[in-house]
This record gives sequence, C-alpha cells and structure tokens, in this order.
Amino acid sequence: MRKNKTTHVMSSVFMLLFIVLFLVLSGRFLYIQGTGEVDGVSLQEWADKKRTNSYVIEAERGQILDRNGMPLAYDRAVYQISAIVDESYSEGLEEPKHVDDIDKAADQLAPLLNMDAAKIAEIMKKGQEEGRFQVEFGVHGKNITQETKEKIEDLEIPGVNFEKDSIRYYPNGTFASQVIGIAQQQEDKLIGRNGIEAEMDDVLSGKNGSISYKRDNFNTKLLDPDEVIKQADDGEDVYLTIDQKIQTLLEDAMSQVDKDYNPERMTAVVMNPKTGEVVAMSNRPSYNPNELGEVSNWYNDVVSNPFEPGSTMKIFTLAAAIEEGVFNPDEKLKSGSYKNDQMNSPIHDWRRNWGTITYKEGIQRSSNVAAAKLVWEKLGPDKFLDYLKAFHFDQKTGIDLPNEQPGHILYDWPIEKVTTAYGQGTTVTPIQLMMAASAIANDGKMMRPYVISKIVNSETGQVMKENEPKQSGQPVSSQTAKEVKDILETVITSEHGTGHNIYNLNDYSVAGKTGTAQIPDSETGRYMTGEENYLFSFLGMAPKEDPELMMYVSVKQPDLEENESGSAPVSYIFKNVMENSLHYLNIEPDQKNEQKVETVSMPDIDGLSVNKAKEKLESKGLKPAVIGSGKKVEAFSNRPGEQLLAGKKVFILTEKPEMPDVNGWSMRDVLKFGDVAGIEIETMGKGFAVKQSIKKGTALKKDDYLLVEFSPPQREEDNKVKEEENPEASDDGSGEQ
Repeated sequence: MRKNKTTHVMSSVFMLLFIVLFLVLSGRFLYIQGTGEVDGVSLQEWADKKRTNSYVIEAERGQILDRNGMPLAYDRAVYQISAIVDESYSEGLEEPKHVDDIDKAADQLAPLLNMDAAKIAEIMKKGQEEGRFQVEFGVHGKNITQETKEKIEDLEIPGVNFEKDSIRYYPNGTFASQVIGIAQQQEDKLIGRNGIEAEMDDVLSGKNGSISYKRDNFNTKLLDPDEVIKQADDGEDVYLTIDQKIQTLLEDAMSQVDKDYNPERMTAVVMNPKTGEVVAMSNRPSYNPNELGEVSNWYNDVVSNPFEPGSTMKIFTLAAAIEEGVFNPDEKLKSGSYKNDQMNSPIHDWRRNWGTITYKEGIQRSSNVAAAKLVWEKLGPDKFLDYLKAFHFDQKTGIDLPNEQPGHILYDWPIEKVTTAYGQGTTVTPIQLMMAASAIANDGKMMRPYVISKIVNSETGQVMKENEPKQSGQPVSSQTAKEVKDILETVITSEHGTGHNIYNLNDYSVAGKTGTAQIPDSETGRYMTGEENYLFSFLGMAPKEDPELMMYVSVKQPDLEENESGSAPVSYIFKNVMENSLHYLNIEPDQKNEQKVETVSMPDIDGLSVNKAKEKLESKGLKPAVIGSGKKVEAFSNRPGEQLLAGKKVFILTEKPEMPDVNGWSMRDVLKFGDVAGIEIETMGKGFAVKQSIKKGTALKKDDYLLVEFSPPQREEDNKVKEEENPEASDDGSGEQ
C-alpha cells in the first residue's frame, strides 16, 4: 500500500512537471509564431540573411588629369593569386581542381611572380601539411597586372585562382608627386593621403554600390532570387591647371640638377601671372608614388615650407618705394654698410667696395644697403609694413592644395625692419612670392594661385564646377608695375646686374631678381658660412613687357665646383623650362639675343668609325674625347638630338678602352667618363683632378675601380674670378644678393 501511494505521488509530480514544461514550450512557440522574433532578432530577417548572398560593387575612384586631359592618376585593375592545395577538393572529379603537381607549378610560376621556384613549392607543401585549403604568396602574389594574369592563365595550372583588386596608378612616376599626392588602400577603400588626392578625396572617392540575391544550400541562385542591385556611384574626375609638357620640362631639368649638383633641397613653380594658374610645380626630394620606399619629404615645399627668401624680396621693396614716389633711380648712396641710430650694429652689402652708386645700380647689384635705406629713410618702416600686408605676406594665398603654411613677418625690432627689406629674418613660401610677384607681372593686379581647373562627371562628361581666375588685391598701380619690370630687366641686361648673361633667354626678354639667402643654423642660432651654404634662387618673368609665364626656382646647398657660381644650377632650370615652355605655348619671341650662347644638336654617331665620329662632332663645334685605341664607336656620353653648348666635351668609348690622363678634368667630366666606360669612380676633394689610381694607357674593363683626387686650382687670379663670376658668395656674412 505504501509503495502504491508513493508511485501515485511521483506520477502526479512528473505529470505536473510535464504540464508546466508543455505550457512553457507551447507559450514560447505561440510567442515566436505571433511575433516572429527570438531574443529581439527577427527570424524572417535572419533566414533571409542566411540564404542571401551580398557583394559590394566598388565605386571607381575618379581620375586626376592635366589641363589637356592627360591622365595623371587613375585606378588600375590588379590581381592577387592563390593556389588550392587541399587534395580532397578534387575527389571524384575527372580533372583536378587543386595544384596536383606542386614542383611543376612552382617552376612555371617562378619567373612570372619574380620568386624562387623552391620558395613557391615550400609555401604550397607547407600549406598541405598544415591542412590548409589554399595558400597565398605574400607581396609577390599581390598587385599582379592584367598581362601577367593572362600569362599565368595560359599555363592552365589547376587550382590557381585570382581575386580582382584595384590600385591607384600614376603613369608618369616621379611627376608633380607632391602636387598630385597618393591614395592608398584602407579598409577596402582608396583614401587620399596628401596632395590633390587628399584635398579632393570626397569628390574623387564616389560611393560603393551592392548586389544581393537569395540562394539555396548549394550557393545556387533561386529561381525567384529577389535580386537587389544598387549601382556604384563612381568618383568625379578632377582636371588640374598643370600642363604635362611644361611639368615634364621642369622634372627633367630638376632631375639633371639633382644628379649634377646633389643639392639639399630644390623647389620650382611656373605660373601664368595673368590668371594665377599653376602650370608646373615640383620639389626635390620627391618620390615615385608607384614605388614608395623610404620617402624623405612628403610635404610640398612650395606651399608648406616658409623660409628666408633673400634678395628676391627686394622686388617688393622697390615696388613700394616707386608706388610712394620716393624712389629716384639716379639718386646716389654710399654702398658697403649701413646703420641707423636705432640699430646696435650695421648691416653690410655682400661686397663692400662699390663706393658711391645710384639707387638703380643698387637694385642691379642687389645692394642690401640700398634696400635698407629705401625702407628706413624713404618709405618709413610703418608704410613698408602696410605694403608687406598689401602683398599678403602675412597670410596664406588660399591655393587649393593641403597643408599650406603662411610665412611670418619678423618686424618687432629696428634691425628686423631693416633686414626684412632684403629678405632676411622674415619668412615666406615660394607660392607667397609668386602671388605677390603676379602684381608686378599683371599691371598691379595680384592673382590668387590655383591648381584645380574643373571637376567633371566621370560618367556623363558634364562640367560640375570650374574655377575662374580670382584677383586677391592690387597693391601697386599699373604704372608702378611697369617701372618695376623695366628695372628688373636691367638686373639681366646691365653689366652691373647680378643676373647679367646668366638668366638671358635666346628669344625672350626677362625681368627678374636673383636671391642668395643665408641659411640659419639650428644648432648655433647663427647663419651658416661657406660658399655652398646658401639658398640660391631666381624669380623671373617673360616676355618682359607682357609676361605670359612667371617662374621661381630655388636650389639649397648645391655641390659647386671651384669658382662655379651658385646661379649655375638655378639658371639651368630657369632657362631650359622658360625658353622651351614659351615656344611650346607659341608665344611670339620679342627679341633675338645677339649675345645668346650657341647651342648645337648632338649628332648620332652610333656604329660609326672613331674617325668619322670625330669628324662629325668637330663639324658641329663639339670636342670629342676618345677612350681607347679601338677603331669603332661602342658608346658615347650624350644622346642624339640633345642640345649642347658649342665646345662641349663628348666622350667616345671604343672597343679597346684605355685609361686616359684625367689631370685637370672637372669632377663632372670624370663622372661622365666613368658612366661611359662602365667603371666605378670614387672621388676625394674638390676642384680639378690631380691624381688617378689607374695609370694612363691601362686597358679598362667593366666594373674597374678608379680613385681620383681633386684639388682647387692655385692661381693668382682666383680672387678676381670669384668676384666677377661668383658675386653671390658673401664676403662679410650677410649673404644677401
């Protein structure tokens, strides 16, 4: 009886538990059925998501183009390669879908991936051992071009697959790199990092689209897939004011100077002063955005690096004095040094023995004393400050490039007000100088510089926005601008001018001003000394009467040969770019320079006998320098068609090269000889060659090592040469010219 009673009790308990559980589960089912949710998650949405495939349709980034529509940056399709190494993936199949012969596949892929075949095989075999489905090949397996992809596909290697991607491509390499900037991948999207790529990132980027459809368990699209497509909105195209041909002229000239003079830094900018359009802009150091290694300078120094400009600032000192009616070109002053009653120490001219000169001659000779007296005694420091502000030296130009930095007018103490007159103490950027100088070139109207020409819809070609020239002020009158240009022309044409026979163009008149700015030493707080420790510069415009182009060039701390002027690398860039650009733009020449330096075209001597080659070179006025005793031309130092100065030395390498006597050669000639002969050159000292490690007449072979010692020439006339040919080197520490 007791057992039967216990059984009944337990049965009742279990029945009660069962009823409670049934009610809970039934209630839960009824709740789910009624609401369609579990823990706040919609079952319908969850199911749709589980059986729906979704893909992103990437928007194509807009192109960056030059003013004539030449692409400077665009998206380029690339691929990433992978290899399936899981053998089970091919089970039951007639043809394998994995890499079945690893060693053979590695041998085939090696030359196309630029990898060692053993390394490729090692990666695939290790993947198999670790039970991986597929493997990739690191950096060598990424960014594969369409051409390489097609070559790999032609090999028909089973298990090799590709995933499409896109990279930003810059077809011209090192070309206005800090202007254009770079865009890099971040979270499956290209992001602009600097330059126009960053400035116009929102415009260039566009918006990604998407595609989704329902599928079954086997990833096959259903008959009624409920497909939803949202098209991508590609980025817009950005046209620049940069002209590819003028920019190429600038890049080539700067690269040549970089090679020949190894300067610490260079900047250059070419602008249309009538509109403010920047047609070329470049810096060194620069970089190739397609092959980024260790980049030493990301910034665009033309807009981001304020510096003490030196005597190019005298352009605006002169303009202010003329505008105020206090400049008398024939009035005389005593050169050498100057000190007013509020200064503790005098300032000096870069040369102290001109004696009494006129103010016009003071501008031609780039006299610091003339500039100082104009500001302190003629204009007055307060009035000069008004003009500095009218030329906008106290603010940014507003150019449409990122990271623009304004200079700083240092004007607290009397000495600072005086030194600002000739470009020391106060800092500016090259683009500030260019905007201010546009007032001189453009009848007193100062134009805002800009580099973005227009924004165009990449799909329809419709112009969405177009920039127009914008005047930023009128600091001086048209008459003052004309008088300043007339005087600046004499800086080039007068025998006293610091630019005399240095910045002349063959077919166009030039107005401009040289600058030789001292460089502050951050360690000592003083200015650096030494003939090369300057920032050499020139700001010029042509043709003088109605300038179509204006250009600023600066070269910092170039390696100069003995008695070589700091203006040599600057003038090389200015003359090459300006002369050729004006002709390219079909600007009518306004002069025929009777004193122009004769240039000749390098003839093609490839394959000729040495005697024939010598005759051909000599007939052009060039000087052949034969390396060896052979009879046939194997190589030569200058490319056919290159424009050379008459009397230029051209090296000819024969099939039997021998070591020449390099005594008295310049370092540049020695290095050029080494390039032609294919030997390694090491140099010691500066000046001209005095010793060589390989004796004259020794047979040369490729990769020979030659040590050449150089020494400055010891001549009585050295000082005279320095005074006449290198006026930009200061003899007193002021360094301003």
